[in-house]
Amino acid sequence: MNDRTIREALRWASSFLEERELEPPVAEWLLRHYYQVNRAKLLMILDDQIEPELFERLKADLDRHALGSPVQHIIGYEEFYGRRFSVNEHVLIPRPETEELVVAITELKQKLFQEENISLVDVGTGSGAISVTLVLEDETLAVQAIDISEEAIQVAKKNATDLGAHVSFKHGDLLKPLIAEGVRVEAVVSNPPYIPLTDAPSLAVHVRDHEPHLALFGGEDGLDLYRRFMEELPQVITDKGLIGFEVGVGQARVVKEMLQTTFPQATTEIKNDINGKERMVLAYGDMTK
Repeated sequence: MNDRTIREALRWASSFLEERELEPPVAEWLLRHYYQVNRAKLLMILDDQIEPELFERLKADLDRHALGSPVQHIIGYEEFYGRRFSVNEHVLIPRPETEELVVAITELKQKLFQEENISLVDVGTGSGAISVTLVLEDETLAVQAIDISEEAIQVAKKNATDLGAHVSFKHGDLLKPLIAEGVRVEAVVSNPPYIPLTDAPSLAVHVRDHEPHLALFGGEDGLDLYRRFMEELPQVITDKGLIGFEVGVGQARVVKEMLQTTFPQATTEIKNDINGKERMVLAYGDMTK
């Protein structure tokens, strides 16, 4: 059948996904990618005929997705803060909730330092979504990004170049590169691995089998990286500073207590994400012991 419309292809693809209990919007994402259009434009061309080779490509990509490949790996990117970030199997796919961490950091930076130029480090940068976005949203930030994965750094560097962001990249484990250089910064932000290993069996196959475990799991209870941060942060943060973490479900209060213990003079707070979940933990102000 060579006279199938885009609407018919979309309807068929959505049914394919629903029958396999997969997300129907994946069909629309793929078609928008093929035609390089936004949603409004796609709706305008729904009654156009779909080229037979594109329909075959749609079927092949849906088969890949049904076997576990995230749609972002199939199309090669994810949108974050209105920008397109390249992703692959070496980096965590940016989530919408992390955009809210970026908002919290930019707002607190303005509150604490106004228009002053300050240094910030993004730890576990992955695709570079946080570091690149912060640089592009606030030109007063001098941003460094650290990752333990060389492959992730290559992805982040590509995104920084493609989006015109000046970010300094370092390969290393948590804050050790800065500690080794004796460098201090005013702000530290991180979306570290925080999924407990015990949760692995319950994760969606698209996440568990296709995103890097190095970026997902934070030990038995998911808190290993935060514990290590509490040892390393005092060696890096300036006397007046800002720390922002993304955390997993049920972890916010524990991480807040860790920060309160490590920085008793600082203001600490928990912020909910758009879904009402405790997602961000912040410490700022007087970071002296």
